[in-house]
Amino acid sequence: MQEGIGVTKTSIRTGGRAAALASAFLAASLAAFVVTGPARAQSRAETLRYVTGAAVNTLDPTMPGTTREAFAISLSTYDRLVSFGRKKLGDNWVFDLDSIRGELAERYEVSPDGLTLTFFLRKDAKFQDGTPVTADDVKWSLDRAVSAKSLAGPQLLTGSLTSPDQFTVVDPHTFKVTLPKPDRLALPNLATVYAIVINSKVAKSHATPEDPWAQTWLKDHAVGSGAYSVDVFKPGEQVVLKRNPDWIGAAPDKPAGFKRIIAQTIPDPATRANLVEKGDADIVIDLQANDALALKERAKLKVIATPQFNALTLISFNTRMPPFDKVEVRQALAYALPYDAMFKAALFGRGKPLFGATWGEGDPQPAFPVAQPVTLDLAKAKALLAKAGLPDGFSTTFSFNVGQAATAEPMAALIRESLEKIGVKVEIQKLPDAQMSTQVSEKKLPFFTEGIVAWLPSPDYFYRNFYTGNQRWNYSSIDDPEINELAAKARFERDPAKYDDEARALNKRHFALMPQIPIWQPNQDAVMAQSVEGYTYQFHRQVDYRDLSRKAAEK
Repeated sequence: MQEGIGVTKTSIRTGGRAAALASAFLAASLAAFVVTGPARAQSRAETLRYVTGAAVNTLDPTMPGTTREAFAISLSTYDRLVSFGRKKLGDNWVFDLDSIRGELAERYEVSPDGLTLTFFLRKDAKFQDGTPVTADDVKWSLDRAVSAKSLAGPQLLTGSLTSPDQFTVVDPHTFKVTLPKPDRLALPNLATVYAIVINSKVAKSHATPEDPWAQTWLKDHAVGSGAYSVDVFKPGEQVVLKRNPDWIGAAPDKPAGFKRIIAQTIPDPATRANLVEKGDADIVIDLQANDALALKERAKLKVIATPQFNALTLISFNTRMPPFDKVEVRQALAYALPYDAMFKAALFGRGKPLFGATWGEGDPQPAFPVAQPVTLDLAKAKALLAKAGLPDGFSTTFSFNVGQAATAEPMAALIRESLEKIGVKVEIQKLPDAQMSTQVSEKKLPFFTEGIVAWLPSPDYFYRNFYTGNQRWNYSSIDDPEINELAAKARFERDPAKYDDEARALNKRHFALMPQIPIWQPNQDAVMAQSVEGYTYQFHRQVDYRDLSRKAAEK
């Protein structure tokens, strides 16, 4: 997750050579599209310049290794059958898993038994080359999603979408999906970045016997019907998008707000902060936490801080490895962590704490994650260690990957200091990303920190993906029959009240077993020019360019 800190306030005041070079590069990018005089100012106002520390590495979001920044591009260049609505979370707008609206479909119907989804396509929908979008294109695209070796198949599997046999063309503008069971996540899966609808005629013309789904060609070419088409694609450096005038998905039935999008990779976070502060960039979402705080305090820019409600940072135990196979040991450490100090040191308090809760009647809530009723209580921690037969403590390692160092390093130091007070000696391991990934996959780490995220943040989705089965994402290696049964049952539960009961039961069982300790949900700090409007926190934790526009007075 993007939760780094560590760049001082001074660093964002002094742009330096890197900022100057980046600013010049962005200016040159814009100059390629504009003219002089009043038209230049107008063109600048109609161009959104976005800077990121990561890179766009493909135009096909389904390819293995696709970056989240590439997901953002594909959300604007391709349409899907449906998309998520949005809702207010505090003062901010966020995507709404429970509100699914048509995108290429003008409407859809769900059969009474929940086994058939029927989509009625917009008759005016066109690909960017002007050809109409038909149900045949939808069929080919979803067949590709579940058949090709890609990221799409495993994701759509979570909604029981697994076979081309489930997809049927009824007529040119009607498309049907059939399900083996009424899976609550089938429809939301069709709103994710993997369920793109591709111009099948163009794609098939570039397919080969060895590559029947044109994956090689589509990696560098986008043939969709989305709000923007690709004008320039320099992998790892820059993408320039231009508005598709035929796309009218922006409310109320208008094209996208900007004529042009320039997405630029700027690796250094201090440089990104300088660019947006000086007005050479319009929006950035991956600054260091203290840089975002400093910019907010100066009040020159708009800073929208949204807790990443579909993501969390956690501390995980390997429940198969002694002494963490004992629940009392896991509970003891949960009561020995200096939560408040960790939250301030790692995130500067910018996020939502998942500790210090008081559970009353009706708790835990039927959501995930929920704040846990744990606080620092060393006496209780010592008593639990004694109950586990370890009154004198033990020795262990605590691991994190180097990419998390800005937040994990101060957190790890505080954990080590606090656990020493109950006799637990901790050796801190800062591992290279690849080594950390391998060690996690092979279940070799006893005690570590990680982050998890769910595009479809329903409780059963979290539990099925992160707390069941012998698979990589089950970080704690928990294998509990009660969690397994409840998560499987909840997946197909159509009665909302029964689903809530099952979600509460899952959360209670999780707390009783303590395989992991949820600690917080970091903010996503979207820092932007005051003139930029419409920002919504999206499921993939990236900017949806289609949401954005500039204040009319400043166009």
